[in-house]
Amino acid sequence: MRLKAIRVRTRYWRPGTDHVREIVEAVRGLVEDGDIVTVSEKALSTASGLLIDESRVRAGRMATLLAKVWMRKVWGGPLGRLTKLRKRTLRRLRSFPLTAGAVHKQVALRCVGLLQALRHYSEGGIDASNLPYALVSLPLRNPSTEARRIREALEAETGRRLSVMIVDGDTTYSWRNLHLSPRRVEVPGLVHLGGFLTFLVGRTLGFKARSTPIALSGEPLNPDWALTLANVAHRVRGHGAGRTVWEMSERLGASLTGVTWEMLDQVEHAPIVILREAGGRGEQAGAVYGHR
Repeated sequence: MRLKAIRVRTRYWRPGTDHVREIVEAVRGLVEDGDIVTVSEKALSTASGLLIDESRVRAGRMATLLAKVWMRKVWGGPLGRLTKLRKRTLRRLRSFPLTAGAVHKQVALRCVGLLQALRHYSEGGIDASNLPYALVSLPLRNPSTEARRIREALEAETGRRLSVMIVDGDTTYSWRNLHLSPRRVEVPGLVHLGGFLTFLVGRTLGFKARSTPIALSGEPLNPDWALTLANVAHRVRGHGAGRTVWEMSERLGASLTGVTWEMLDQVEHAPIVILREAGGRGEQAGAVYGHR
């Protein structure tokens, strides 16, 4: 099945944004019956104020050990090579910031547990990219409820029969009908091993890597097809100010904690991608459009 993907640009959603209203207004006049409206989990978490200011957190001994040894020497060394990380990523890991990095690991330990804190990025859905200062976003508390709320508002306002998918750019790894998700998600058919083990198994064994559907409201989907849709949406959406905090700071010419809200306001953001069956065969985005 070929897909038509419509990339929908919006203003940056700061905390307190009525994101449901923003989504309705952004896609009004664009959606058709049967469309799948995909939304970035990161944008929803930010708008909902699910943020932690890491400058207010004090790192413990375990977090300090993770930053100094686990990240720099293990991920930046044998584990990074085993999982085929890029040379640039390995260099960054070897110079992982000790103070700020330990604080970040403390947040991960506190919010998502040790197995997630052992990951080298996106621990349990915690994300520092596209956020200012020392803020990080947490995963949605109840993504299925959020997806249903968005779908009901869209259908009420547009009169269209729609589905809503919330997508995280973090990777699910698949081998045949086995789909290993990076954390527990509310989409049937996706299995969670536990923290960094998913990444380790998926990367070392060369499993198929795709972005993760966090929640789906509307028509049920085969898990493999849901993963394909999530991956198309993530690729079309882009990465805003950068896929990592390092990329963001380099692009905006600021330190890792020197990015401001005003800088992010100037970056193009597309938290919404509409997916539509376009006819024909092949799993691909048949057309990509921007809309402001």
